[in-house]
Amino acid sequence: MAVTAQDRSEIAFFDVETTVPTRPGQGFAILEFGAILVCPRKLVELGSYSTLIRPADLSHISSLSVRCNGITKDAVISAPSFAEIADVVYDFLNGRIWAGHNILRFDCARIREAFAEINRPAPEPKGTIDSLALLTQRFGRRAGDMKMASLATYFGLGKQTHRSLDDVRMNLEVLKYCATVLFLESSLPDVFTYNSWVSPNATTRSRNNGKSPIEQTSSPPHHITGENVSTNEFMIPVVGNVKLPLTESNLARVNPYDMNGLAVGIEGPLPEDSMEEDKIVSTSLESATSDENSSGSNDFLEPDNISISSISVIAPFYRGLHRIQISHQGFPLQLQCVSLKVRFGISSKFLDHAGRPRLSFVVDAPPSLCKILDEIDSLAEKTAAADSGSLSEWRTLVSRKPGFFNYPTVRLHLPTVVDGEMSRWATEMYQKDSSVTEKLVFSRFDVTELESIFTPGNIIDAYFSVDTYDYQQNAGIRLVAKKVIVHSS
Repeated sequence: MAVTAQDRSEIAFFDVETTVPTRPGQGFAILEFGAILVCPRKLVELGSYSTLIRPADLSHISSLSVRCNGITKDAVISAPSFAEIADVVYDFLNGRIWAGHNILRFDCARIREAFAEINRPAPEPKGTIDSLALLTQRFGRRAGDMKMASLATYFGLGKQTHRSLDDVRMNLEVLKYCATVLFLESSLPDVFTYNSWVSPNATTRSRNNGKSPIEQTSSPPHHITGENVSTNEFMIPVVGNVKLPLTESNLARVNPYDMNGLAVGIEGPLPEDSMEEDKIVSTSLESATSDENSSGSNDFLEPDNISISSISVIAPFYRGLHRIQISHQGFPLQLQCVSLKVRFGISSKFLDHAGRPRLSFVVDAPPSLCKILDEIDSLAEKTAAADSGSLSEWRTLVSRKPGFFNYPTVRLHLPTVVDGEMSRWATEMYQKDSSVTEKLVFSRFDVTELESIFTPGNIIDAYFSVDTYDYQQNAGIRLVAKKVIVHSS
């Protein structure tokens, strides 16, 4: 029977655990899927399904993968493949409202990839609720870093187990608690001051997620319970007989179940020295290259030509979240610096969501550049704390290592874009020899070609944008190279 909106009004909360890519071109493989069906009228669980999943290549379960989610090779060796459980997953998700924590940027993409790998159409949602985006907007000041574990600790719901089915049930409980608090605050604003206090249970940063490898048991690796009970009307989630306001005064104009617009607010790079612990969610720097064709030197300012008093740092409210913007005399700030010395060559330590290397290199920062960047860094950090409500740890832009304080450095990022099935560097690169400057053309997408160019000691001219990020407890400024001229030795 065909699925219609009328007979599939339950909310499907779901979560996936995956492998962690460790080399370029290696994608994610789903190791576990867990979901519950929730009645939108009563917010009660109507049914559930969970299963471990055996990946096509067990070698993808690396020690890093086990540290992130605790799922070992032994745990999944007798589990079904994704193709074997695809029918159940499809029936559970298709035509329903999808909900979960950070699903817009991670879980939804992994589901679509898994179905594409077995040449089957992926399920499609009727709407999407991403609790990370929603609660970042509503609850960021009091629940700390917004991880599910921190939210659960904030409300005293116990310790997160990092198993898919347990996590989605905890997700539902967290939303219930948040909705109740928001209802109380909106009902009696003079008594319950909005966002004015921080719970003693709130946490802001943790590098230990407390996971342990999954023990092999004799129980079946997957199970399904409950019945699919349909409702004829989809309502705003309620507790008791009271509708809970998930938005403020503009509730009537905004679809409370479609959180896609908030996805733009959680873009940003992974930190250089840490890996996201609950899920590996990588984002590329492609957004920083949208104006790629306008990277001529006329758009860029030398540090000595910048008036600090003309620098503006604001955090406008856009599509549900605050995004810090840095401008000079009303235009997005872009810088150019000549004769920079490469301190450390190409780093390809981290990968983006498609398994491509996320490249960067480090240069010595002259005093004139440090003066401007330090001022921008200070203004942006204050704006992030005061206006955007961010509790993320601010990462200093100019690096001054102990013992080398007088030798500051900055990191320049080289973004990647995809044209069809081909990847390429978005940064325009040139080689300068005496008075001749030629554009570099690369025959293939190969990091080794760049390693031979950006070697320590080489001199470059750099043209770069100044972008901010706030992602997974880390916030700061990144310098994204739009154009680089390498001087021949």
